[in-house]
Amino acid sequence: MTEGHAAPALTEEQIDRLLQEMADSFAQQLRAPILHSPDEHGLDYEDVTFPALDGVPLEGWFIPASGSNKLIVANHPMGFSRAGIPAHLEPWRSIWAPSGNDFEVNLVPDYKILHDAGYNVLAYDLRNFGLSSAANGGIASSGIFEARDVAGSLAYARSRGDTADMTIGLFSRCLGCSSTFAAMAQFPEAFDGVRCLVGPQPVTMKTIVQRRLAMAGVPADRVDDLEQRLILRTSIGFERRAPQHWAGHVRVPTLLYQVRDDLLTEPGDVQAMFDNIPVADKKLQWIHGTTRRWDGYLEFQRHPEPMHEWFAKHMN
Repeated sequence: MTEGHAAPALTEEQIDRLLQEMADSFAQQLRAPILHSPDEHGLDYEDVTFPALDGVPLEGWFIPASGSNKLIVANHPMGFSRAGIPAHLEPWRSIWAPSGNDFEVNLVPDYKILHDAGYNVLAYDLRNFGLSSAANGGIASSGIFEARDVAGSLAYARSRGDTADMTIGLFSRCLGCSSTFAAMAQFPEAFDGVRCLVGPQPVTMKTIVQRRLAMAGVPADRVDDLEQRLILRTSIGFERRAPQHWAGHVRVPTLLYQVRDDLLTEPGDVQAMFDNIPVADKKLQWIHGTTRRWDGYLEFQRHPEPMHEWFAKHMN
């Protein structure tokens, strides 16, 4: 493109194709593979499987910390697995490069940090991601059905002889955090005894797709067209996918953190969720100096102190 000239407007055919591709991506999600494992960091671990609340088989790792009676249950962001996302490889690179997120996020170092701080870790793949089973036709529900996975992970932790009496904290990232909010709305009894939540970058689906469409050059008024296609493919529109509503059911001390200038969302999105959390013991931490969403997922590896302090404060 010549400097000073705008990119050519998309044709109606190109817009139609982009909208349909995005709607289709919600109907059949792209799975990120498990490319890393805890033994890369010298961690002993157990491959585990357990049912979601509706019986869907979920796959995960249990990483023990000798002598500890504290457990962190960790899930993952949208499009990731428990191991992360290979966004430096195709097709993930082409999907996320327009927003600057064309680099790998390896989440396994998070578990090493937690383990070394004295926590047992249960990390698992949400339904339709990683190695967990397909469910609900493979659709992405933005937390509605994935909430059953969050509740199932807690039931599993309480069913194991070695973890049944442990103090539990939650490390729920992005989709995992929205799903945790939804689970607190749908299954509040599942969270009895849970001490706290650390939630990196929960997001409203309408917000993130609007930003992605804008980056692709699709006019803003076509988001309603996308929603109709989304309903035809998944039966679920944007209003039912709003985690702000579910945040009103949070009853545990909660730390949220978010890239302030994230190109894929806007500050008011996570701020609204935070404002709706009806507990006094809550905190929203902004990450500055980047526009890349993936930097938010790496924040715990780079600056773990605030999260450590939150877990320690509420789990001791």
